[in-house]
Amino acid sequence: MTDKDIKEEIVEEITNDTEVKNENICEQTSQEEIEKLKTEVEDWKNSYLRKQAEFQNFTKRKEKEFEDLKAFASEKIVVKVLDIIDNLERAITASAETKDFDSLVKGVELTLSQMKSTVTSEGVEAIETENATFDPHLHMAVAVEDSADFANDEIIAEFQKGYKMKGKVIRPSMVKVCKK
Repeated sequence: MTDKDIKEEIVEEITNDTEVKNENICEQTSQEEIEKLKTEVEDWKNSYLRKQAEFQNFTKRKEKEFEDLKAFASEKIVVKVLDIIDNLERAITASAETKDFDSLVKGVELTLSQMKSTVTSEGVEAIETENATFDPHLHMAVAVEDSADFANDEIIAEFQKGYKMKGKVIRPSMVKVCKK
């Protein structure tokens, strides 16, 4: 073997060793990167699951708060109505003891005034029908009559008051309307 052959053999051996070492290094680096990425994916997955559980708990808590709000939304008005009921009971008791009809009427009038004040404070207002034109959004026509004293579609009489609460009709007025 010549020196040239020996040199070529040594160069080839060194090249093969370098390639093997490079492959081992690449495999080791790739394996480390894969493990690092697996750990990162697992962390993201755990974070996602925690956030999802937190959101579900938040949703359940808000639903419970909303249910509680609905259940006790009328509490304030009920307490006011209970005061009015107490006043009516006192008026009945007092008039039964004294047999004074005028006192009973006065007590009922005061209680009615208190009741109107209570519903007004909650945003309830009566729908006006006097000298009004029939509006199907505000009134319910339960009778019609041809009258020379009233214009067409003018309200002749109110049978039952209607009410709006904060702008929304909660009970239309029952009325008699002039139809020609």
